[in-house]
Amino acid sequence: MSLGTRVAGGCVVALLSAPASAEIELDAFGSTLISFEGLIQADYNKFDSDRANLNGDALDGDDSDAELRRAELVLKGATADWNWVVGYDAKADKFLDVNFRYKFSSQNSLMVGQYKQPNSLEELTSTKNNDFISKSMTTNLFAVARRLGVSGTSSGELWTASASLFGKELTHRLARGDGFGIRGTYTPIQDFESQFLHLGLSYVQYDAEDATADNRARIRVRPDADLAGVRLIDSGQFSDADDIRTVGAELAWANGPFKLQGEYMQSRVRRTANPDYDVDSAYLQGVWNISGEGWGYKEGVVRTNAPNDPAKGMWQVGLRYDIADLDDGSVFGGDEQNLTVGVNYYWHANFKFALNYVDVSSERGSTPIQDDPSILEFRAQFYW
Repeated sequence: MSLGTRVAGGCVVALLSAPASAEIELDAFGSTLISFEGLIQADYNKFDSDRANLNGDALDGDDSDAELRRAELVLKGATADWNWVVGYDAKADKFLDVNFRYKFSSQNSLMVGQYKQPNSLEELTSTKNNDFISKSMTTNLFAVARRLGVSGTSSGELWTASASLFGKELTHRLARGDGFGIRGTYTPIQDFESQFLHLGLSYVQYDAEDATADNRARIRVRPDADLAGVRLIDSGQFSDADDIRTVGAELAWANGPFKLQGEYMQSRVRRTANPDYDVDSAYLQGVWNISGEGWGYKEGVVRTNAPNDPAKGMWQVGLRYDIADLDDGSVFGGDEQNLTVGVNYYWHANFKFALNYVDVSSERGSTPIQDDPSILEFRAQFYW
């Protein structure tokens, strides 16, 4: 058992006996309020494999997998003008958000450190409130996620704009590649008591490299199951990649308890010895809060509200369709379409349970070979 896993386990035991709370306020030092947050997720996936063994281990004969998915521990400090955060995932042994943010005004701020880059509405949404257990293929393929850098954000009554310069990920031997990103959002309808309409555009560009060498890129994704041991679509390894450029479009509309959300991303791997590689992916999903709760919105990101009655909890049902096409020219990475049906239950202020069923349709190769598995997923979550 790793040190990180033991630390996470100790935190769970201690916090399960604590009063329910969205966060723990530790103390105030002068004008600085210090708080402590955390997220523990445990997942179970049952695979009905077709051709490939989704469990990823052809020897154990098992058609399911279970593990502690996340054990995130986050310390925060805030005043009226600035805030800082230090986050660590004890399960994955990697740093999360580690940054300092200064607010010049209520509309303008500067951030330095590690943070999520300005692309993908779903990636920028808090992990504890994901509508489905696995993020969409679109997000998992093209969202840059956390990198070290510096960014500026500005906002008005109807819009937000952000720009970022970034490098590698803080944890050693993870994501690399210097680059930049920009994102803008516009909210023409924003009667937040009942409905809103969000529109967004983003662009990121960064050098193609991985932990072992420069000029390397590989585009692949799991079939909407975080514990799957194989990818059904995969470009293969490029060793002549120069940079990766991704443009994204976002849409979110909420009316009372209903939410519709979708994204489209197109990415180009610029290559030096072969033609450029162009691929794309999209998803569209709808979620209904059966118990009547509305949706929140702040700084260009959709927020999940707390249950109206914490003792009864909040029930959600959702449906998502996502598609990815990794075929281009002589590269037969494959294409995949997934349909996901999900149910979420938020109980009190600290617990969430999720059940998903994923129906997968994929094909890959110059003479396409079909692979159509299905997956049942369950998640238990504790957060504060």
